[in-house]
Amino acid sequence: MPKPSVSIVIPARNEADRIPLTLQSLRLAMQGWVDVGQCEIIVVDDASADRTAVAARPWADRVIKAERHAGKGRSLELGLKAIQGDIAMFLDADLGATAEHAGCLISPVVAGEADMTIASLPVPQTQAGFGLVKGLAQHGIRRLSGFSPQAPLSGQRAIRAEALERLLPLSAGYGVEVGLTIEAARRGYVILEVPVPFAHRATGRDWPGFRHRGKQFVEVGAALLGKWLQGARE
Repeated sequence: MPKPSVSIVIPARNEADRIPLTLQSLRLAMQGWVDVGQCEIIVVDDASADRTAVAARPWADRVIKAERHAGKGRSLELGLKAIQGDIAMFLDADLGATAEHAGCLISPVVAGEADMTIASLPVPQTQAGFGLVKGLAQHGIRRLSGFSPQAPLSGQRAIRAEALERLLPLSAGYGVEVGLTIEAARRGYVILEVPVPFAHRATGRDWPGFRHRGKQFVEVGAALLGKWLQGARE
């Protein structure tokens, strides 16, 4: 039986300073993935104002540049139109050197232990926010699907492409992970959270940080509302 192929989709907006190291580390790590066949990296530049697309091209198999800013959910959908792999992996652009650990998400899917894996990141040494967005996401996912996640907002995931096709369309913006988890749980897919030592660029307790988390809260809430309405119709 041939080894499954993997398509990695990385949405990026204004990540010219971080994405080269992320992609370099991922490329190097892929050489050691013995349980999969061919791998491809697809970067979706969400109308960045910097040179994100230029910085990604030496390391990506394909760079898709959106003409208008559409948010994370729509960027992922744009990338999914181009995938060819048996397994789809979603990674954030700001993982830097820790992207080398991405293989941890693939093994359980290849082994048939899970339909979708979600990376559970280490607890940060300093708390950027107050946990409101995470709490909303955890409570909403549990109420709407019965699944109790520890990492409801994690964007680092691997999923069988065949299963993913049945979970579309994705929720918009930062609600994409919440919507995807709810839909997968509702359809009975096996979801496994895997501890992975990924690290993001930290956001602080300053105006940009609060603005980011405020937008995240609104978009997660919108995704939960959308899934509640969907469930009420079905």
